[in-house]
Amino acid sequence: MEVPFVDLARLPVERDRAVRDAVMRVLEHRRFILGDEVDGFESAMAARLDGAHVIGTSSGTDALLVALMAFGVGSGDRVLTTPFSFFATAGAVARLGATLVFADIEPETFHLDLSRLDGVDRTRLRAAIPVHLFGDVMDLDPLRSWAGEEVRVLEDAAQAIAAVDVKGRMAGTVGEAGAFSFFPTKNLGACGDAGMVVTRDEELAGTLQRLRGHGQTTRYHHAEIGGNFRLDALQAAALAASLPWLDGLTEARRVNAGGYLGRLEAAGLLDGRLVPPRWHERHTYHQFVIRIPERRDAVAEGLRARGVGCAVYYPVPFHLQPCFAGAGYGRGDFPESERACDEVLALPVFPGLTGSEQDAVVAGLSELL
Repeated sequence: MEVPFVDLARLPVERDRAVRDAVMRVLEHRRFILGDEVDGFESAMAARLDGAHVIGTSSGTDALLVALMAFGVGSGDRVLTTPFSFFATAGAVARLGATLVFADIEPETFHLDLSRLDGVDRTRLRAAIPVHLFGDVMDLDPLRSWAGEEVRVLEDAAQAIAAVDVKGRMAGTVGEAGAFSFFPTKNLGACGDAGMVVTRDEELAGTLQRLRGHGQTTRYHHAEIGGNFRLDALQAAALAASLPWLDGLTEARRVNAGGYLGRLEAAGLLDGRLVPPRWHERHTYHQFVIRIPERRDAVAEGLRARGVGCAVYYPVPFHLQPCFAGAGYGRGDFPESERACDEVLALPVFPGLTGSEQDAVVAGLSELL
């Protein structure tokens, strides 16, 4: 059986109609930059996020970038983050001329390992970027305590829309700011690139709004140097139309994750040949990522040969990427991140995935392992 890794055509028909109607309204009135659609989407998201300020951006990458700019991060500053994430987490730091500081991850959660922070040099450390990877939210209270007032916390919540932490707080609302992505395959996906920054700090929100429009205060008057990080009205309209389906689509991912766990256990594969993600109802399973301690690449190739889609998130940690060689790290410095890069494999978990398709995925794993 052919099993796609993701299939956006299986999103609810009613959702697609709502998106099409919303986009057509923008095409008809032709006010494409900011305006009512962006304001409406930001207000709707703020209501979901307990009244936090929401600033729509052109992508999740730009959300990280403009948030760091609003923090005042620049040359000579240092920013702490994980070596195991999507490139934008570290790329945004480097683009501002700041120095990357890495700490290793916990093997069970892929979160920053807080037990390793005692040895981090805090000299000129301006910010920390914890990552809620794959839809699993990190408890940030210990990190906030460690950071104090000097180090600002930017949550990379690009993969964690609608997820909550152990205290029931929404991802992106605990740090000074949170950055989200609405790439089409995300749990809440746009019709292209889009993102947002969330903050409870009203002054910071004002700075973010200026910076996303070249630092402009009034037309052609600029208080500071920003960039063109505006959310398109077309994307805002599509996202606002999609928002009522977010909870149902998130629950579908949780159901699929539970289905995998039951099937993997029934197949006898939880004996060390693979390690599944942890299960809890707060996880939104943007990706369902297993760990295969031996022969991960061969298993992935075998699944693809059987028509089963899968993907490696992520094959190379930041400290071993050539573009970050100047950070001064080498192989062996962050062993858990390196091991994760050698072992992780994401299985199809998208809404609309059928039980028979899950059977085919697990059957393929059983044969190959």
